[in-house]
Amino acid sequence: MRTLDQWMNEYGVSHKNPTNQSIHKVCVPLIMLSVIGLFWVIPTPAFFQAIPFLNWATIFVAACLIFYLTLSIMMFLGMLILTAIMCLVCQQLQNAGILLLISSGIFILSWIAQFYGHQVEGKKPSFLQDLVFLLIGPLWVLRFFYFKMGIRV
Repeated sequence: MRTLDQWMNEYGVSHKNPTNQSIHKVCVPLIMLSVIGLFWVIPTPAFFQAIPFLNWATIFVAACLIFYLTLSIMMFLGMLILTAIMCLVCQQLQNAGILLLISSGIFILSWIAQFYGHQVEGKKPSFLQDLVFLLIGPLWVLRFFYFKMGIRV
């Protein structure tokens, strides 16, 4: 299994261009929010209703968090906070009846921007090499935030 540093280094190979980096810093969290939103709207079995916030999105988030915990406690804690906020946003958008529309729009527009960033970069997206990079992108963005805050991971 790769370490966090190995994942970050491999992901960074195709994310050196400042324009691509800026696009990713905005779009990666938006894509994660939209994916959570898209999972949120999938109908659930009746027995899920007995447990607050139990749905396909929170199961997906829990699986992601387990993966993040295997890489770094600090990354896990940051992603726990971020995904909790994203789940609350999704719940509010669901209550307003616009979660599917908003999530779909964010997903499409953010991926268009991401592919543009990779065109500028001149390198293919990392996830074409290994789908796990779809989970690494949020950590790559979080690492920049941690660096700005003076937090070492």
